[in-house]
Formats: sequence, structure tokens, C-alpha cells
Amino acid sequence: MSESKHSDNEQYEQNPLIDQLLALLRGGQAHVTFDDAVRDFPADLRGVVPENLSHSAWQVLEHLRIAQRDILNFSAPPTGGYQPMQWPDDYWPKSSTPPGLSAWEQSIAAVRKDREHFEALLLKPGVDLYKPFRWGEGQNLLREALLIADHNAYHLGEFVVLRRLLGIWNP
Repeated sequence: MSESKHSDNEQYEQNPLIDQLLALLRGGQAHVTFDDAVRDFPADLRGVVPENLSHSAWQVLEHLRIAQRDILNFSAPPTGGYQPMQWPDDYWPKSSTPPGLSAWEQSIAAVRKDREHFEALLLKPGVDLYKPFRWGEGQNLLREALLIADHNAYHLGEFVVLRRLLGIWNP
């Protein structure tokens, strides 16, 4: 075990694998961070679907939020248990534009909050990353952490492409 600093500077004793999972979930090592991908995205371009692409930035952001929430709910089911969603209808917003002025920021805040909730699962004392969930088909917390990181990295790459095509990528 090694000692690390948590983002709020609270000391905690940590497994090196969990340290790496947290870094992977937060991004910025091999790819752009979530915050960099969504930062200062002009409101008038959030609903634009560039030629030869399938989705707007709004749809990608919402898909990322919805999928991450689904993985969180699968990993730590709310009261009443996990309720599976229908692919693809439940995972992608129908409209290319945000439904209101505050929707963009609300979605960003939800992505951050859900990631923090997932990170809290990893930081629980005595957490067993390898123990299969009682529900599902053998999935465990390690698999779900890697799934969130992989899925988010893919869609953050889409954000970079969208921004480049829209002429608003300033790394």
C-alpha cells in the first residue's frame, strides 16, 4: 500500500491499482481531459452536426453522461435495483440541440458528479475490485472502471474532432 493525496487533500491509504484507475478516469495522461474537451464550447455550436458526422457536441455530451450514469447505476444500483436501458434509444438524445440554455452546464455538472460517485466506490475501505457483482454476468468494479475510462476517452476524442471541424479547438 502507498499513501497518496486525494483531490481534497484528505490523506488516505491506497492500492496502487486504484491510484492508476483514478488517474485513468480523470484523464489527461494519454488523452484530453473532460474539462478541456467541453471548456468554452460556444452555445451556438453545441447543436451543430458537422458534415459526415452523426452527432452534435450536445448529443455526444449527453450520451457520455447517460452511459456513465448507467455504468454507475449498474455498479452501485439505486434502491430498487439496476434497471437496464434499451440500446441505442435510451443512450442518445434525439435532438441535436440542448433543450435549454442551462442544459449544457447541467449535463457537465452531472458527468463530474457521477464520476466522483464512481470514484467513491473505488475508494471505499476494503473494496474488492475483482469480486463479481451479485447481479449481471460476472462484471466487477475493475471492469466497470475500465469501461467508463475507455468509453469516455472515445467520446472525448469525438469532442476534439467536433471542435476541429467547427474551428474551435485551441489546445
